[in-house]
Amino acid sequence: MGQRLDRFKERAQSVLSRFSFRTGVIVLASCVVFYILSFAQMLLPISAATKGVLWFILFGMAKTTQYTGLAILGVEGWRRVKAYFKRKS
Repeated sequence: MGQRLDRFKERAQSVLSRFSFRTGVIVLASCVVFYILSFAQMLLPISAATKGVLWFILFGMAKTTQYTGLAILGVEGWRRVKAYFKRKS
């Protein structure tokens, strides 16, 4: 089981690393949108059960896009993003 999971992780990382830096930044930006939506939906006048389901889905999407975006960027891309924000401040 462990070897199959390791092969899957390597294959997924290989596929994701083929995407461009710009794609990684766009995926990370969508992560922010999902985080905002996951908490903003609490203000809607709907039942608590529905809010829980929406939070579960939106927060899960936020985490998924966060880790996917970081996998696309890789270490060097993450350094570029951090350097960009350091220059801005």
